[in-house]
Amino acid sequence: MKTGFVGIVGRPNVGKSTLLNAILGEKIAITTDKPQTTRNAIRGIYTHYADDNINEDTQMVFIDTPGIHKPRTKLGKYMTDSAVNTFKEVEAVIFIVDDRLSAGPGDKYIVDMLNEVTTPKILVINKIDKMEPDVFEEIYNEYDQLEIFENIFGVSAKEGINVHDVIKCALGFMEEGPMFFPDDMVTEHPERFIVSEIIREKILMYLQEEVPHGVAVEIEQFKEESSITKISAVIYCEKKSHKGMIIGKGGRKLKGIGKSAREEIEALLGEKVFLELWVKVKENWRDSDIALSNFGYKE
Repeated sequence: MKTGFVGIVGRPNVGKSTLLNAILGEKIAITTDKPQTTRNAIRGIYTHYADDNINEDTQMVFIDTPGIHKPRTKLGKYMTDSAVNTFKEVEAVIFIVDDRLSAGPGDKYIVDMLNEVTTPKILVINKIDKMEPDVFEEIYNEYDQLEIFENIFGVSAKEGINVHDVIKCALGFMEEGPMFFPDDMVTEHPERFIVSEIIREKILMYLQEEVPHGVAVEIEQFKEESSITKISAVIYCEKKSHKGMIIGKGGRKLKGIGKSAREEIEALLGEKVFLELWVKVKENWRDSDIALSNFGYKE
C-alpha cells in the first residue's frame, strides 16, 4: 500500500478546508467565507483500494492547516506556527492560491517559506469556476516561472473540478508502507471536537461581520443515551457587547445558531440531539496562554 502525509497550506480563505472535504467526499472541516475559519490542523484520512481510476491501494492523510498570516495575537501565532510546522512532517505540500502572486504579500510570504524546504510541492489554483481564462493563465505563468512546483492544477474545490487529478498527483509522492488508520475512518478528531467546530461555523455564518473571530466553543456535556445525545456547550466571546450580538433580540440569533448546528450534528451522529448553548464572556482569551490551552490551542 502507498501511504503518507500531505499538507494543505495557503493564505486565509483560499479554500483549503473546501478542498479537503472534496478529497474525502464528506465534510470534516468547517468552511465559511470568513478568513481564518480553520484554527487547528485538521487531519483527513483518504483510503482508496485499487480500481480503474487509481490502480494502487493507498492511504493518504491530508492535513488542512490554518491560513498562514501575520499573527496579531497568541492564537494567531499558534495558528501560523501550526501551518508552517506541517512543511516538515509530510511527503508533499499542496499550496492553494486564488490570485496572482503579485496581488499582495501574503502568497509571496508563503512562497519564501516553501523555498526553504525540499518537500515536493503541488500548486492548486482554486476557484477556476469564477475565474476568467486569461486571469488563470496569468496566475499560472507567474507561479510556473518560479520553478519550484512539481505540478500546477486549476481546480474548483467547491464544484469538485479536477480534484481527482490533485489526488493522483499527490499519490505519486507516497511510499510503500503500512496503513495508518482503519479504512472506514475519515478523521482522527473525536466527535466532541467536530461538534464544537460545527457550532463555531454556525456562529461565523449567522453573525457575519458583527463579531470578529474572538469566539471559542467548549463542550461541557456530551452524553449519549438510548435514543438521544444530550450536548451542552459554552460559547465564549471577548466582550459583553459581543455576547448581546450572539444572543440577539429575544434570543433569536442564538436559537438560529442552535437550530442550524443541531440539524448538522444530528446528520453527523445519525440520531436525535438535544443541544443546549450558553454564552459567556472571557476577555482577551486569544492572548491568554491558559485559555488557549483550555480551548485546545496548545503550543
